[in-house]
Amino acid sequence: MTLLCEQLLPSRRALLASSGALFSWAFLPKMAQAADGRDPRLIVLILRGALDGMSAVGPVGDPDYERLHGQIALTRSGPHAGLPLDGFFVLNPAMKNFARLYGKGQAAIVHAAATGYRDRSHFDGQDVLQNGLPGVGHIDSGWLNRAFSAIPRGARVNPFNALGIGAQTPLVLQGPAPVLGWAPQGLPEAGDDLRNRVMELYTHTDPVLAKALREGLATQHLANSDGMDATRPQGGSDNPAGMRQAARGAAKLMAHDDGPRIAAMAFDGWDTHVNEGGATGRFALLLGGLDGAFAEFETGLGDKWKNTAIVAVTEFGRTARINGTVGTDHGTATVVFLAGGAIKGGRVIARWPGLKDAQLYQNRDLAPTTDVRAVLKGLLADQFGLSAAVLGNRIFPESAGVAPLRGLIAA
Repeated sequence: MTLLCEQLLPSRRALLASSGALFSWAFLPKMAQAADGRDPRLIVLILRGALDGMSAVGPVGDPDYERLHGQIALTRSGPHAGLPLDGFFVLNPAMKNFARLYGKGQAAIVHAAATGYRDRSHFDGQDVLQNGLPGVGHIDSGWLNRAFSAIPRGARVNPFNALGIGAQTPLVLQGPAPVLGWAPQGLPEAGDDLRNRVMELYTHTDPVLAKALREGLATQHLANSDGMDATRPQGGSDNPAGMRQAARGAAKLMAHDDGPRIAAMAFDGWDTHVNEGGATGRFALLLGGLDGAFAEFETGLGDKWKNTAIVAVTEFGRTARINGTVGTDHGTATVVFLAGGAIKGGRVIARWPGLKDAQLYQNRDLAPTTDVRAVLKGLLADQFGLSAAVLGNRIFPESAGVAPLRGLIAA
């Protein structure tokens, strides 16, 4: 069951685009590593529904935090105490793996962050987050698709190696550049006779679909060879077990020497209007799933982890004040999670705006002080060498005034 109050259902066009974007890297040229020997990877986790940043990373050092967030505020001590970060912020106790990575210098948090979108519709907020525009508008591609198509061939990453996890490729990765698609399967694999008859049918009636089907079957065969479909799906994208399973599959595919270097997937369920919970409850269960996904990537990527950056972003945050049903409503600023062996971690990056009533955005929300696009630009610049001009015009249109947040990647 989804907790989204606005149902973000895929359009027929989007489903067709996703299903037609199945490619197997067996048909692609070999990967060229960077001149410095690095083999960078970037994974984007889209958290759909608007994550409560102040219940994920609590500003316990702000004297107004507990007053506003009430019984779902995190605490420094007592039952279910938050995990200490830097003296001002604590991490939700459901994120023990992330806390461990933070302690190793392989995880960081950007707080009080938001896109340029200032209204509170899930539909429009997700579009702006994933298409990279400065506000509501239409474009036929996501910023991540444009980004990997802009990376010079043979420089730091093969521009055709990108992976979309799920039944539908996330909008952030849709576009003209080809994308490999994979999702955990819930049905038995078709036998050779059925596959051959279907291939024969489409070869004569729809060659384009036949090509996509052929390459998709090749991808599925590789997934099966790794044991990725040995069990039925453990849950959906709003289920902690499903989050871990999706991350586990993506990590196995990306761990191949000729596998994808860029990936995206979406996790649902973050629209917590009712009985949100803070350190416990539904919200903590979701954070535990996200935390488990980070752990699956660390384990599954093996030695590729050291050059990997993972970023988890959401369309907007939640209100600073809890509502009458012990939840939070649509807000503005929130957190961005960063993890991976390539991340220069062990820090919370924030220009804290304060939580006094006069400091809240529109007297209700955590005010934004960092643009999410600055974070994403910094990752793309440091991981793949994309210039500020390309980032400000092609990848994130009309954003030349948003400087990349540099130094997120360890030297």
